[in-house]
Amino acid sequence: MNSIPEDEGMHYEGYCIRPPSEADSILLQVTLGCSHNKCTFCGSYPDKRFKIKDDKIILSDILFASRHMQREDRLFLMDGDALIIPQQRLVWILENIKEHLPRVKRIGAYANVKSIKLKSLEELKILHQNNLGILYLGVETGDDEIRNAIHKGSAAATCIEMGRRVKEAGIQLSATVLLGIGGREKSLRHARATGELLSAMDPDFVGALTVMLIPGTPLYRDCENGMFELPDEAGLLRELREMISCTNLTRGYFFSNHASNYLPVKAKLPSGKQRALDLIDAALRGEIGLKPEWMRAL
Repeated sequence: MNSIPEDEGMHYEGYCIRPPSEADSILLQVTLGCSHNKCTFCGSYPDKRFKIKDDKIILSDILFASRHMQREDRLFLMDGDALIIPQQRLVWILENIKEHLPRVKRIGAYANVKSIKLKSLEELKILHQNNLGILYLGVETGDDEIRNAIHKGSAAATCIEMGRRVKEAGIQLSATVLLGIGGREKSLRHARATGELLSAMDPDFVGALTVMLIPGTPLYRDCENGMFELPDEAGLLRELREMISCTNLTRGYFFSNHASNYLPVKAKLPSGKQRALDLIDAALRGEIGLKPEWMRAL
């Protein structure tokens, strides 16, 4: 390979978005944007056309991290969908991380249904053998009508199948769902369908975020035009309660402690389900204060 830039820092472009659980990880940007980038609620990558970054830049960043980030034992591959990288090239990236950052024991990345579908079970197992330890899958909802409306690009049944493939490969699965994405009218229907999807998929972690209406997105315009209405605070709590009630995991965690949520919940399922429901009931009765609006954010 030709000359590698020396110690000029990590080559980040645009906003760097990662899951809350990757706050202490090395952030290695291997793609720009999202390979799907059609979801009506998402304003994460408006200024980025999807592309895979040049191998020379990726290697330069790995080498920079090897010199200046020696304490971290986790690494996250940005941007929106690193799993879409062709298998041989992705393995090359993982092997270089393993060679130059031997302290890193777990690598994570965002994934979508399309990118998982492009990887066979055997290919996912090879990625796992090269320290890909967790994938974050944007599920959003288990209701196919809502999935079509928000342009997820896949059916709930396919989403379940791909999630199971990840788990069968030995990779941990974290599923993200969106409170409020069904609007006021379909709130409880969305909650039940999502709980059923999560039960069938059986992820290791579920992270519930609340929809934040972002100017410039199609969902924001729908809200302005009266075509979409978010549930109020009590409605979102009832939706969260219904979703948890309908979610049956073999052994996993359900979190709603993201900054966008009014009530932080952390429940180990199945043992902690009733405690979580009791907490939400107490909040609905006004016995527990909710996060003020000014503290909510993405």
